[in-house]
Parts: sequence; C-alpha cells; structure tokens
Amino acid sequence: MTQSSLALSCDGQDWVLLNASPDLRAQLAATPALHPRGLRDSPVRAVVLTNADVDHVAGLLTLREKTPFDLYATPATLDVLAANSVFGVLDPALVVRVPVALDVPFWPLPGLEITAYSVPGKVALYLEEAVDPQEERTGLDTRAMGEQTVGLRIAEGERVMHYLPGCADLPDWLCQQLAPADLVFFDGTVWADDDMAQSRTGDKTGARMGHLAMSGPEGSLARLAGLLARRVYVHINNTNPVLLPGSVARTAVEAAGWELAADGMEIAL
Repeated sequence: MTQSSLALSCDGQDWVLLNASPDLRAQLAATPALHPRGLRDSPVRAVVLTNADVDHVAGLLTLREKTPFDLYATPATLDVLAANSVFGVLDPALVVRVPVALDVPFWPLPGLEITAYSVPGKVALYLEEAVDPQEERTGLDTRAMGEQTVGLRIAEGERVMHYLPGCADLPDWLCQQLAPADLVFFDGTVWADDDMAQSRTGDKTGARMGHLAMSGPEGSLARLAGLLARRVYVHINNTNPVLLPGSVARTAVEAAGWELAADGMEIAL
C-alpha cells in the first residue's frame, strides 16, 4: 500500500475523501469511480481532514484544477492551511473551507453523517518549533487532546465506522467509543515503537511521532482485542515489518483478526 486516503460514497456517484495524501493523483487515476465524468466534473464533492500532517494535506494540491468541492477540517487545521500560501492555489470561489466543531455531526454528502472527535496526538512534525540536535523537544506533549488530531465517526443509517489514521494512545474511554462500531480503521504506522531504529532509517520512535505501536501490552492489538468490529490498519509506514508476508508481525496481526489496508481495497459498510 502507499498512503492512507479513503474515499466514501453512499450511492457510488458522489464521493468524499478522508484526507488527501501525497499520492492522491495516482490513487484517483487507479479508481474509475473517481474519474471525471465530463470537463471539470469530478465526483469528489468533499474532503475531510483529520490533521495537518503532510501525509494528509499534500494531496490537496492535486485538487486545484478548478473543480469545486468542500473542505472540512477543524479550525486549527484550517489555520495551518491558511498560514501556508501554497494552499492558496485552491480557488476560494470553488473550494469552500468549512470549519468542523468537535463532537458536532456534519453531512458532507446527503445521508453520510460524520462527527470529528479529539484523540491523543500532536501537531505535525513540520509545525514544531526548532528542535535540539537529538530531535527531542522538552515539554512536547505527544498525546495532547485538542483540534490538532481527530478521529472520525462515520454513520450511514445504523451502520457506523471509525477512521483514526493517527492516534498516540488508546485510553479506556476511546476503546469504549469504538466498541459499538461495525468497522474500524486504525493507525498502523509502527509495529514496535523503535521500528525506524531497527530498520536503520531514523531515530524517531513511534511515540515521538504521535503514533501508537501495534505490539506490546499497551499497543493497539492488545488494547482493541475485544472489538467485534471489522478491523483494518491504515497509515502503515514502510518500515513496519507487518508489510512482510510471513513475518512475526504479519502473523500476529492476522491471528488477531486484523486486516491491512491496501490500494484498491473496497469495503461495503
């Protein structure tokens, strides 16, 4: 798989994107349902952002081709976009930026209800202030609660799914919130907190980047073991050994009933 954007539709005609990843153009090209139906007639009616990470906003630049859509995000995330003039290529006459209040439902498509709620996380790495040589920040709260990182509860009728591509912790209240869901997409960035060090690709831990490891007694496999929902890991880093068929990590994930998101995956809720 590549990045973590999802596309949702109630009728197969109008679509909403959950995050706009850097490879969005390739994903759109590979998905016939998302192809233009005429000149400047994109079926993408809305984009919903869960935070301002590069993984989730860079693809917005692909959507600058004079086609209208609504852009939903918390005020904190919209402020990040407003502060970076490159996102000015999204014509404000066509791309309406819609502030999303936490815990208040909104409807980006008829019949599709989405509610954003705060989850433990941190500001995007590029938004942090200058760091010391060890790339550590004194006092940086990697599990902060606020508008900077949200999960999405998505409902169509009585069917409910949750989308959390970035989450730094699974406190009891969040596990309970996910329990009634039919489908859960959850942060699968790292298998172990030190994946990057083990693969010699960097020094940052999963926790330092604001991501909860899959493994360990407090990891997502253990914390969400009681979920009855269909469970899918998304936002999987290329250093995560779960991507290797036959690995210990892949075997453990599959034995626990989890799936790994992949390009082209289709799920009917």
